[in-house]
Amino acid sequence: MTSDPAHAPLRTPARVDPSADVTGATIGAGSSVWHLAQVREGATIGRDCVIGRGVYIGSGVSVGDGCKIQNYALVYEPALLEQGVFVGPAVVFTNDTYPRAVNPDGSPKSASDWTPVGVTVREGASIGARATCVAPVVIGRWATVAAGAVVTKDVPDFALVAGVPARRIGWVGPAGLPLEKQSDAWVCPRTGSRFVESDGTLKEESRA
Repeated sequence: MTSDPAHAPLRTPARVDPSADVTGATIGAGSSVWHLAQVREGATIGRDCVIGRGVYIGSGVSVGDGCKIQNYALVYEPALLEQGVFVGPAVVFTNDTYPRAVNPDGSPKSASDWTPVGVTVREGASIGARATCVAPVVIGRWATVAAGAVVTKDVPDFALVAGVPARRIGWVGPAGLPLEKQSDAWVCPRTGSRFVESDGTLKEESRA
């Protein structure tokens, strides 16, 4: 069976507030860029995303479909966000491992004096308000970073991390709730999905 283009659902065009600064970026259908946000050249924003007030999206950053980036978050290049990522208010993704304003000879640093490194956020992950992710790090699928945490190393899929520096304090499922230990499995209290832990990683049980 093939779809009929004449009856395909219409997608709402992207909405960019007049006060936002969007130059040379690609904004997907159904997405909204709100007041005073800045989306730099070469950045790609997927479909049905929300870019909040005062957000900064760096040059060449890639944001997948269905992401929400809340007010005043700073997403510096070359960050990569897969689909369905949540970024809370005032989150910072860094991109310079050894930051300096000047070179040893006192000359101002330019783009040619350092190589930016990025933060990668996998599908469905959430980053809480005012958390800082120190590049280069990877935030795993459906992981949750607690508000105010400082992430300095990779976060496994489904991990719940908190603190400075961030450490795993539990597991979460796609519903976002902490998983509960039941016998030899971890179970989501909302969906009933079951997960098995092995060697510090978590995998969802396959369903027949």
